[in-house]
Amino acid sequence: MEQLKVGKFSLTWLNGGVTHLDGGAMFGVVPKPLWSRKYPVNEKNQIELRTDPILIQYEGKHFLVESGIGINKLDTKKKRNFGVTEESHIEQSLAELGLKTSDIDAVLMTHLHFDHASGLTKWQNDKLVSTFTNAIIYASKVEWEEMRNPNIRSRNTYWKENWESIQNQVETFSKTKEIIPGLQMIHTGGHSAGHAILKLESEGEKLIHMGDLMPTHAHQNVLWVLAYDDYPMTSIEQKQIWIPSGLKQNVWFSFYHDAFYRAIQWDEESRIINSVPRTRS
Repeated sequence: MEQLKVGKFSLTWLNGGVTHLDGGAMFGVVPKPLWSRKYPVNEKNQIELRTDPILIQYEGKHFLVESGIGINKLDTKKKRNFGVTEESHIEQSLAELGLKTSDIDAVLMTHLHFDHASGLTKWQNDKLVSTFTNAIIYASKVEWEEMRNPNIRSRNTYWKENWESIQNQVETFSKTKEIIPGLQMIHTGGHSAGHAILKLESEGEKLIHMGDLMPTHAHQNVLWVLAYDDYPMTSIEQKQIWIPSGLKQNVWFSFYHDAFYRAIQWDEESRIINSVPRTRS
């Protein structure tokens, strides 16, 4: 498992499973000859996308960013449509670190689409129960409302199986939420109405987790947004705010979906100056 230190914060990427989605959908209006130079594509025009939660550890506290694709949460048809070739191994990853799911203090959800939220619940004796029994689950108020009341478009990704068992653990916020000093969630909208990003700062070091505003390193261009985005112009506006300022400060940008990099530092010319490559087995 890859790790990164940001000041006093320790980040570890867990194994949350993998999907393969249409490359055109993942890069929107960007022509394939451009995006395919940045990110490999298979013969089905799919790109590999991890769903790997980030464990953040700080002074004995354990926070999880996202929850993975889950186990047995997708039927055969969904697995085929979403190119799922591996499901979550979160419990095994935590066990390697001497932890259990019950040790997680909070789960920080950038948004609640199925590929981020399916790991929040698990099957136990033919019943769906909470995976992280002792955790507060943070999400923006807008996101939580749509999760429970999806529209004709979003009902394909907001599933009751992912929220009914955990609703008493959810704590929402409107604009920003300081989880602990140095760790903050910020509502941005864009990918979904309630989408949020994470900002982490300690001892002069900084990291921004852009969620699905920048799902892979190839989405660093502020204009390269997803066809899946509900509000693409908002995605662009938010990327214009966070990416250029981050480049000036040499912040780390971390990823949930990237199959090749866990985190990257770029300079102002978008050249990689530091990176945490994903170890591919």
